[in-house]
Amino acid sequence: MDKSKMFSRLVAVVALLAATEGFASGGGAQLDAADIDPGNISSLQRGARNFINYCSGCHSAQYVRFNTIGKYLELSEEQLVDNLMFNADKTFETIKASMPAADAARWYGTAPPDLSLMARAKGADYVYNFLRGFYLDPASPTGVDNLVLAGTSMPNVLWELQGYQSAVFTEHTVDGVTSREFEGFEHVTAGTLDAEDFDEFVRDTVNFLAYIAEPIRSDRRKLGVWVLMYLIVFGIIALMLKKQIWKDVK
Repeated sequence: MDKSKMFSRLVAVVALLAATEGFASGGGAQLDAADIDPGNISSLQRGARNFINYCSGCHSAQYVRFNTIGKYLELSEEQLVDNLMFNADKTFETIKASMPAADAARWYGTAPPDLSLMARAKGADYVYNFLRGFYLDPASPTGVDNLVLAGTSMPNVLWELQGYQSAVFTEHTVDGVTSREFEGFEHVTAGTLDAEDFDEFVRDTVNFLAYIAEPIRSDRRKLGVWVLMYLIVFGIIALMLKKQIWKDVK
């Protein structure tokens, strides 16, 4: 085969694979922006509620303490105990999963990961799209697959809120290489929330996950502003002192 034709076909294949972003395996979706706001306390409070009610049954968050959450989310100790601490006795304890890890590993094939640093490791956009990306798949043991993480062993725990949806793919073949391109979701059954409210529910949850991934983020940024102001003022003083010392030297 002519080298120029081989090169052209190779470029076409690479371009197609890049455009479909890995859809040959059924995943790799284009990520929508989560648009979270870690400074929105109301959103974080709702996200904490969502996490405890829908996530903490299987997932732990062992690197953040309840009293740390309560302080930043402006919750009293009574509110913290009554609304968030369902499987803990003391406010200095961390968030533990209700499901034993050994049982979870046996049921799902692997123990659900700790979510303390998930938003920092994967990014808020990834987690946001993952939670919205479940679709019906009869071949999956859980009955669903995920557009962002194909073959995930996690069931769609938010199905009651979101409803069930199916994914529409189109196949493309170039020189024997077949890839699938995601076209969109089609709702099969409605959930208790409409699409806009469900996205807001997920956004609040991801906002909370982003917060617990770095609880000192707000304090760190405030300190950073003061440090930069100090360096600017010190730099101006140092420059003026340099000019004063070297003014007679030519």
